[in-house]
Amino acid sequence: QVQLVESGGGLVQPGESLRLSCTASGVISMIYAMGWYRQFPGRQRELVGIMTSGGTTNYAESVKGRFTISRDNAKNTAYLQMNSLNSEDTAVYYCYTHTGVEYWGKGTLVTVSS
Repeated sequence: QVQLVESGGGLVQPGESLRLSCTASGVISMIYAMGWYRQFPGRQRELVGIMTSGGTTNYAESVKGRFTISRDNAKNTAYLQMNSLNSEDTAVYYCYTHTGVEYWGKGTLVTVSS
């Protein structure tokens, strides 16, 4: 079993930055991918960005050039650096990992508002 703990959400103003962190713990043999999804009210969860064990990244078009995923493999931690935030980024952000089994964090709320 793997647990994911997210941190770093909160309220920011448009144009500001925020960094989310996600640490995986438990019985982990291999992390094939780790990343972030987000969910807007009344909508399905959607990909924000993800990084494979080989370092390949994939981002949603809406965040390309603004958001960056990084990983500290020694700490089983992934980060999502979010720059130039706008109100359309307001959502609950979920950490995701694939170890052969998919796991999700409980989510952290990011609110972008003036």
